[in-house]
Amino acid sequence: MNYAELSAFIVYLLLVLAVGVYFFIKGRKADGGDKDYFLGGRNMNGWVAALSAGASDMSAWVLMGLPGSIYLAGMGQVWISVGLLIGTICAWIFVAPRLRRLSIKAQDSITIPQYLTNRFQSKNKALQIICAVIFVVVYCVYAASSIYACGTLFNTVFGMKPIYAMVGAAAIIIIYTFLGGFNAVCWTDFFQGMLMLAAIMIAPIVAVIAMQAPDFVPAYEVVTGENYYNFLSSGSFNWESIADILSGLGWGLGYLGMPHILVRYMSIKSEKEMKKSRAIGIGWTTLILIMASVVGIVGHHYIGSGLEDKSVVFITMVRSVFPALISGVLLSAILAASMSTADSQLLASSSAFASDVYKPVFRKNASNKEMLWAGRIIVIVIAIVALLIAINPNCAGIMALVECAWAAFGAAFGPAIILSLFWKRFTYKGAITGIIVGFVVDALWYAFLSGPTGLYEIIPGFIASMIAAVVVSLIDKTPSKEVMDLFEEGIKPTVDAE
Repeated sequence: MNYAELSAFIVYLLLVLAVGVYFFIKGRKADGGDKDYFLGGRNMNGWVAALSAGASDMSAWVLMGLPGSIYLAGMGQVWISVGLLIGTICAWIFVAPRLRRLSIKAQDSITIPQYLTNRFQSKNKALQIICAVIFVVVYCVYAASSIYACGTLFNTVFGMKPIYAMVGAAAIIIIYTFLGGFNAVCWTDFFQGMLMLAAIMIAPIVAVIAMQAPDFVPAYEVVTGENYYNFLSSGSFNWESIADILSGLGWGLGYLGMPHILVRYMSIKSEKEMKKSRAIGIGWTTLILIMASVVGIVGHHYIGSGLEDKSVVFITMVRSVFPALISGVLLSAILAASMSTADSQLLASSSAFASDVYKPVFRKNASNKEMLWAGRIIVIVIAIVALLIAINPNCAGIMALVECAWAAFGAAFGPAIILSLFWKRFTYKGAITGIIVGFVVDALWYAFLSGPTGLYEIIPGFIASMIAAVVVSLIDKTPSKEVMDLFEEGIKPTVDAE
C-alpha cells in the first residue's frame, strides 16, 4: 500500500464530509424545508449549477468505462462522445431555460414528477407515483455503477477487497447526502467537477511527454488492429458500423430525460445565471469528452495492449507517470466522479419518493421536517440496494450498468419532457402513456433484441414513447384554457431580480 496515495484519498474524503456537515448546520439554522433540501431554494449560481450538472452526469465511466472502450477497440467507440456532446448542447440550449421557467409557473415544482403533473394542472397523482417508482428502480441500478467503480479503484490502487471499498464509499455518500441535501451535493459536485477536468487533461499530456524519452518502453506490446483508427468499427459501412454509430449518437437522447441533470436546470437562480451556466456546462463537457477519448488512445500506446481489465487504463497511466502524492490527488477524480453521480441520483430519487409518493399517498399532511426524514430514509434504502447490486458476483460492470440506467431514463422521460416544453396540445394522459411505453419498450428491447440487432435500446424506446405520447394526446380532449395559458406564460423569458 502506498501511504502517500492513501493520504491524498483520506484528505479528499474528509473535505467531502466537511461540506455535508457545513450545509447540515446551515440548513438547520435556515429551516428552508423540502425546497431547500431537494432544490437548494432555486438559488444556485451559474458555475455551481453547470459543474454540478456535468459532474453528476459524467460518472466514473468517463474516466474508466469510455477510455477503456477506446483503449481496447479504437476510434469506432468515440461515437458515444459525439452523441453525448450533441445531447448536452441541445439540453442546455433548448431544455434548460424553458424547464426552469415552466417549473416555476407550474406551482413552483421541485421534482420532475411534480412538474409533469402541475404542468397539466392535474389533481391526479398517478403520474407522480409512476415516475417516482421508475426513479427508485432505475437509480438503484445507476448508483450501483458508481459504487462498483469505487471498488475497482481501491482494489487496483491499494489492493483492498472491492466489497470493503464499496461499503465505505456507499456510507460516505449516504452521510453527506443525508446531512446536506441539494446544496451539499451541488457544492461537492462543483469541486469534484474541477478535479475531474484537471485529472483527465493533465494525465495524457504528461504521458505523451514521457513517451518522447529515448529509453521509453511500453509495459506491454502495442498491438493495433487495422480498424483501430477507423471511425467505422467494422472497417466498412455495414450494419455493424451503422448500429455502433446510431447507438453512440443515441446516448445524447439520455440528457432529455435524466432527472438528476434536469433538476440542476430548475435550481438556477436567474436568467442571467442560466446563460452563464450554459456556456460553462457545454465547455466543461466538451473538454471532458474529448480528453476521455484521448486517454484511451494515449493509454493504448503508453501502456501497451496487455491490460486484462480495460477499465483501469486511466488508473495505470496516472500511477505510472506521477509521484505517489500527485497520483493520489488525480485518482481522487475517479472517486469524485463516482460520488458526484451517486449522491445526485440518491437525492433525485429520495425527493421524488418523499414529494410524489410519501406525502400524496401516505401522509397528506406531512410537515416539512417529516418530508425531509422520509427522503433521507429512502436515500439509505436505495444506497443499500445499489450496494447489493454492485457486490453481486454476476454484476456486469461499470459501463453495462450505466448503459442500462441511461437508456431507461432517456426512453421513459425524454419525449415527455420535450413535448411538455414545446407542445401546448400535449395532455396528461399522453404523458403517462409515453412514459410507460418508453420504459417498457426499452426494457423489452434490452432483454430480447439489443444483442441480435446491436442497437442501443434507448433509440427504439425513445421513438415508441414519442409516438405513443403524441397519438394519445391527439385522441384525448384538448387541454383546458388554464393549461394553455400556463404554457404560454411559462415559455416567455423572464426578468429575474438579481
